[in-house]
Amino acid sequence: MARHLNPCSSSSYSSSTTFTPSSFKNGTHLSSRFIIVPRKPHSSSWVSLIHPRIRARNHFQLKSSNGHPLNAVSLQDGTAGSPLAKKHIEPRGKKGSLPFSELDNVESHLSITIVGASGDLAKKKIFPALFALYYEDCLPKNFIVFGYARTKMTDEELRNMISRTLTCRIDKRENCEDKMDHFLKRCFYHSGLYDSEEHFVELNSKLKEREAGKLSNRLFYLSIPPNIFVDVARCASLGASSENGWTRVIVEKPFGRDSKSSGELTRCLKQYLAEDQIFRIDHYLGKELVENLSVLRFANLIFEPLWSRNCIRNVQLIFSEDFGTEGRGGYFDSYGIIRDIMQNHLLQILALFAMESPVSLDAEDIRNEKVKVLRSMRPLQLEDVVVGQYKGHSKGGKSYPAYTDDPTVPNDSLTPTFAAAALFINNARWDGVPFLMKAGKAIHTKRAEIRVQFRHVPGNLYKRNFGTDLDKATNELVLRVQPDEAIYLKINNKVPGLGMRLDRSDLNLLYRARYPREIPDAYERLLLDAIEGERRLFIRSDELDAAWALFTPLLNELEEKKIVPELYPHGSRGPVGAHYLAAKHNVRWGDLSGEDS
Repeated sequence: MARHLNPCSSSSYSSSTTFTPSSFKNGTHLSSRFIIVPRKPHSSSWVSLIHPRIRARNHFQLKSSNGHPLNAVSLQDGTAGSPLAKKHIEPRGKKGSLPFSELDNVESHLSITIVGASGDLAKKKIFPALFALYYEDCLPKNFIVFGYARTKMTDEELRNMISRTLTCRIDKRENCEDKMDHFLKRCFYHSGLYDSEEHFVELNSKLKEREAGKLSNRLFYLSIPPNIFVDVARCASLGASSENGWTRVIVEKPFGRDSKSSGELTRCLKQYLAEDQIFRIDHYLGKELVENLSVLRFANLIFEPLWSRNCIRNVQLIFSEDFGTEGRGGYFDSYGIIRDIMQNHLLQILALFAMESPVSLDAEDIRNEKVKVLRSMRPLQLEDVVVGQYKGHSKGGKSYPAYTDDPTVPNDSLTPTFAAAALFINNARWDGVPFLMKAGKAIHTKRAEIRVQFRHVPGNLYKRNFGTDLDKATNELVLRVQPDEAIYLKINNKVPGLGMRLDRSDLNLLYRARYPREIPDAYERLLLDAIEGERRLFIRSDELDAAWALFTPLLNELEEKKIVPELYPHGSRGPVGAHYLAAKHNVRWGDLSGEDS
C-alpha cells in the first residue's frame, strides 16, 4: 500500500496535501440538522446496560459526542474545525453507511484500541482502569480491547502482561477471578508501526472480525510520545475508523511545548479528526476532589456569596512530589515542571475554581466559562515567577541524588524541577486577588491541594487574643486532592475553660471516613466519559490555546535569558525564593504552617 505523505507527519512539515479521512465516510455526520431516532424498549443497544450508578447522575447522563442525548443523532460532527469534513461528503446510501431507519435494529459494539500498549501508562493505568469499569458493569455488553504497539507479542502474552497489574481493588467479591478471566478473554493484540497505514488496515480487519457486523463504535487511546500523535491519527483515521458508528481519539499530554507547537499539533490533528472526535485528557480533571469543586461551590449556598475578591484574600494551588525524576529525566528535561504540571494540571483547576456559573452542566457551557477565565488572565511576567532545581542532599545517613545526577540529564541542565508563580485575573470577580501556584519535585511531602485564604475579619473583637499574627485568625478552606482526599474549613473557636483562649480548628470532611468505599481512579472516570461522549472533563482546542498564551512568553524568556534555577536540597520545602514571592503579595504559603503537613 502506498504511504501517504503529509505536511503534519513527523517526517515532513513543508507541503500541503489534501486527504479524505475515513472517519468522515459516514455522511450522516455532515449537516446542520438533527434526526431524532426513536428507541425501542427492547433495543439491544449497550446504553441500557450502563450501571444504574452512572445513569443516576445528571452530569453523567449518556450523550452522544456532540452533547445531545444518545437518541438524537447529530448531522454535524464538529465539522466547523475541519475543512476536510466540509469537502468529503458521501451520499447517504454509500456502502458502509446505515440508513437511519435501520440504526435502531442494529446491535452496537465498542472497540477500544490502546496505541502504545506495551508502555508503562497502558500497563499501570489504562488496562487496570478498563478492567475496573468492566468489574463495575460500566462497559457495554459487546466490547473488546486491542493493544497496538511495535513490540512483537501474541494475544496470550498481552494478557499475561496486563494480568499482573489488574486488581479487584474496589471490593473483594467472590467472582473477582472470574471477572478477570472474562475481561482478559476480550483483550487482543496487533503489532504494527505507528506510521504504517497498512498495519492499521490490518488492525481494522481484526476489529471488523470481532465486531461481527454490529454497529461499530471505536475509541483509540494514544498512549505514545507526542511526536507520533499525528502519524497515528492519520493512519487510524484513514485505515481503521468506524464506517457506521463513531470514532474518538484520546490524546495524552503534553499538547506541544508552546503556543506555536501546540497550534501546529491541533491543526495537524484536525486534518484527520473533527474537534469533537479529539479528547485531550488531563487526568487531574478526573480526580474526585477536582470534580467536587463545582459541586461545593454551586450546590452550597454558603460558599457562592463568598467566592470573590470581597471575601477571598488569595488562592493557592499546590502540587508537590516527594521523589525526583527517577528514570524519567530524559523526558522531563525536555519539558520541565512548568510545562509538565503548571500549564495543564494546576491551570485547569484554577479555571474551574474561578469560572462564572455556567448556563448548564453541558460540556460546552462549562468549557466556555473556563476559556473566559483563561482569556481574562495576565500573561505571566518573569518577576512573578521563581524557578528552582533540586540538588543532592544527605539526611539520616542516606544520600539523595541531585537532578543532574540522573544519567539521562545533561550536567549543565537549567530545567526547573520547581516553580512558583503569582497569577492574576482581570475581571470584576477576581481583580487584585493573587492566585499562587507552586509545583515541585523532591519536596518534603507529597500533596496536591487547593487552599482558599479568606480576608481578615474587619474590626475583629478578638484581635488581641491572636496577638500580632493575624494570619492565625484567617479562615481557610482546603480541598486536598491527594493523598487522603478531604475538604476542611479552618475556623476560630473558643477553647473550653474559664478563660478566653481562642484556637483554630478544622471542620473536616475526610473522604475515607465518610465514604469508606474506595474512590475510583481518575482514568476510570475519564475513559467512561470518553465512551459516553461526555466532554466536560476534556480540553477544547481554544482552551488549550488560551492556556499556552499565558505561559509561552515566560517560557521563551526563561530559555532565551538562560535563567539559572535556585538550588534547593532534595527533600526540603523548596527554594527560599518561593517565600519571598508569596511575601511580595502579602501571602504566606498555607502548606508551611505545620498544622496539616
